[in-house]
Amino acid sequence: MIELVTTRYAYLVVVVLLAIGVYTMIESSNFVKKIIGLNIFQTGIFVFFITGAYHVNGRSPVVESGGGGGPFVSPLPHVLILTAIVVGVSLTAVALGLVVRIHESYGTLNEDTLSEVLADD
Repeated sequence: MIELVTTRYAYLVVVVLLAIGVYTMIESSNFVKKIIGLNIFQTGIFVFFITGAYHVNGRSPVVESGGGGGPFVSPLPHVLILTAIVVGVSLTAVALGLVVRIHESYGTLNEDTLSEVLADD
């Protein structure tokens, strides 16, 4: 078991990031903290995909003249993660924009207080 943890430490990092992100989203009642938790969760997913794409002694999939073989690393997970990072930044920007509008309209970023304010209306 110890050998598995020492050789696959990146997966341990993934589990820790996912757990911190989910805990932050569930436990916090502040909208900004929920967005931060979502970003931590997304980072865990990114690390998971990049870790899964890693190959020992892997080479770039560019084949030079003269051949050459060996295990090649697929560029697809890396491209997908770059796209996901752009989508994540856009999602964060929209969510923070909504949080700013909520604060301007209701004067709070606390989920419980906002529920009480909306129930009074």
